[in-house]
Amino acid sequence: MALLDVSGLKVRFGGVDILRGVDFSVNAGQTLGIVGESGCGKSMTGLALMGMIPPGGEVAEGSINFDGRDLTKLSRREWLDVRGQSIAMVMQDPFTSLNPMMKVGDQVAEVYRLHAKDSWPEARVKAVEMLNRVGIPDPEAAAKKFPHQMSGGQRQRVVIATAFAARPKLLIADEPTTALDVTIQAQVLRLIKELQQEVGTAVILISHDVGVVGAMADDVAVFYAGRAVESGPAEEVLRRPAHPYTQGLLASVPVRGASRLHVLEGSPVQFGAMPPGCPFAPRCPHRHDRCIEEPDLIGGRSACWLQSSAEA
Repeated sequence: MALLDVSGLKVRFGGVDILRGVDFSVNAGQTLGIVGESGCGKSMTGLALMGMIPPGGEVAEGSINFDGRDLTKLSRREWLDVRGQSIAMVMQDPFTSLNPMMKVGDQVAEVYRLHAKDSWPEARVKAVEMLNRVGIPDPEAAAKKFPHQMSGGQRQRVVIATAFAARPKLLIADEPTTALDVTIQAQVLRLIKELQQEVGTAVILISHDVGVVGAMADDVAVFYAGRAVESGPAEEVLRRPAHPYTQGLLASVPVRGASRLHVLEGSPVQFGAMPPGCPFAPRCPHRHDRCIEEPDLIGGRSACWLQSSAEA
């Protein structure tokens, strides 16, 4: 049985569906990569899983079954026992994720105070141990610093330390390497992988970077216009993409020695002006008359009529 099973999830703002029927599952200890362009619903999916949909939005349909509970049915009080303990999240920008008025050690210690009910002295000792675990030099001194006194890479490590402090069953990492240089990116991703293996945490890695997802994920869901248009084992999806959108994303990845960079024509669809049928059709080099209808994932793999033709 999957640790997390998302079925038919729709998130609505002012009558407009931003998520249009999201389906995926994640097993304990595995990594699901969610990839796609900006504005395709990746981050909104993460916020929905955390019960943090912005004001004005709501879960209109569907279910989020996590560890035997439908999270869409939880009260605000019940969410407090889940968020940060069973499910944790690493946001895109570590600086805005941390309280600028609070020492970083105390921010990690708060997790132990809230969820383990430790005293402040006990929690601060554990916080220093966790900062050391994520590779921050001189963790005792670092614990007394404020976020602005640390580098971007160190701040991201503090956020990861905070996320893993409660040993969550599920970690949602939303663009965890944004704005970090390549060397620090690799270190942060390796750290997440090490902690995942140590704790047994399931990970949802949200990224626009196909390379990062390919290096980390067991399974991949390719998002476009608020839903998955392709999903499956990472190696299969990234080596033999079935949906034209996935093919375009992969073709746009820079290749050493290439004289020209492939460009995915057009722009992502606007949710308030969704075209009839397949939302990718206006950008698709393979569009045809049948695209006036939008297919579900055919064979559980690709939401494209080409997949149906290939299987016939």
